[in-house]
Amino acid sequence: MPAWKRNISIFLAGQSATTLGSMLVSFAVMWHLTLRTQSGAVMMAVIVFGMMPQALVSLYGGSWADRYNRKALLIGANVGTAVSTLTLALMLHAGIEALWVFYLTMAVRSALQGVLQPAANAIIPGLVPTGQLMRINGISESIGSAAMLIAPLFAGAFYENIGLVPIFLVDVGASLAAVLFLAFLPTVRVVADDADAEQPAGGLRVLCDLRVGLRYVARHQTVRWLMLVYAVAMAMAAAPAFLTPLMMARTFGPDVWRLTANEMFWAAGSLLAGLTMAAIGHRLKRHLRIIVGALVLTGVLTIALGLAGNMWLYLALVFAVATAFSAITIPEFTMLQQTVDPTMMGRVFGLVSIITSVSMSLAMGVMGPLADHVSVESLLVVSGALLVVVIAGLLGFRSLRSLLAAQPSSVPREDLARPQHPHDAQVAVRDDDVRPAARHEAAHVA
Repeated sequence: MPAWKRNISIFLAGQSATTLGSMLVSFAVMWHLTLRTQSGAVMMAVIVFGMMPQALVSLYGGSWADRYNRKALLIGANVGTAVSTLTLALMLHAGIEALWVFYLTMAVRSALQGVLQPAANAIIPGLVPTGQLMRINGISESIGSAAMLIAPLFAGAFYENIGLVPIFLVDVGASLAAVLFLAFLPTVRVVADDADAEQPAGGLRVLCDLRVGLRYVARHQTVRWLMLVYAVAMAMAAAPAFLTPLMMARTFGPDVWRLTANEMFWAAGSLLAGLTMAAIGHRLKRHLRIIVGALVLTGVLTIALGLAGNMWLYLALVFAVATAFSAITIPEFTMLQQTVDPTMMGRVFGLVSIITSVSMSLAMGVMGPLADHVSVESLLVVSGALLVVVIAGLLGFRSLRSLLAAQPSSVPREDLARPQHPHDAQVAVRDDDVRPAARHEAAHVA
């Protein structure tokens, strides 16, 4: 087996363990609070506490992923997740079940995701040949979707029969298993160059890194459009992603099996998209066209989801929306990994993490409280219609139409807008233990 296949297999095994554990906790907490309160405001609070800390910590996480040992960052984030979940389990076992306990735990776990996600996305291009990125991202999405398909079954069975605490203990074990897998992953070192010594320390350095990352995105047209389109997708997808359990409970019945079915159909749709990309993704070249087309389709299907009056039709549309939505994220991440300079990868994916958290949190900050006064169905219709209208408006920009019409080879990494100041090129990637091609590519673009 080639070394890169072994390395990415180890990485994906670790990610699978932590993804499964995290989904068990997410489903259990969401269902518990949904059934306990049936409140849109509580759902909004869960989403905000579960995402905003990630946005704030990603300011640091993206910078750290470009400066420090990415493997160590991944291991540290998983250990922290295990500790936070174990603390929640002990508090619930002691009878402390106030809402603030759940909010605090979600906030801590979210903050750790702000470290984990930029490091995970930044490490993949150093482990995988460029031509295999779409396939690997498709496999990664498939693994996550398979975990999402399995997790509701276990979460529902555990929740109904033995309660919340055992679910949290399973997550602790999954996080520690991820640490064990990652321990066998080759170290990907990131070392600062001489210019880095002139940079300010501590928080000022993070702000400087954020400025450099924003400047980098602003100067590169392809990356700039990818980030903008992704922000639109995350904001408009908040309704089908987070309000559908509430719609299921209110419209079709507050039963755990119905909530389980809702999540499983979403997971099955994501799994289909992931397997498709894994099978034929390396043949697909016009990734931006796929992203824009999938966005429009997601909007149309979300409108239909809000109009569905039959539960089985509703579930079929949940499946379709999830498939279309995953067809946005896989090409999006692949294009960024193929396009962004390796020395900027952590900062760019830190910004991606910020966009995800802020966009969805702001959207839920509006729609969550509204869901206590209007139907979820109407919010889905409005969200879907807005998505279609916004994408139509963006297509009015000539620069986006030019990118959609361009040949795939017209935006190679070598054509990136280079930093104009030597301090902007702050890191050099030295991957002594990964494929030589990655080291050569990093040296070429640095």
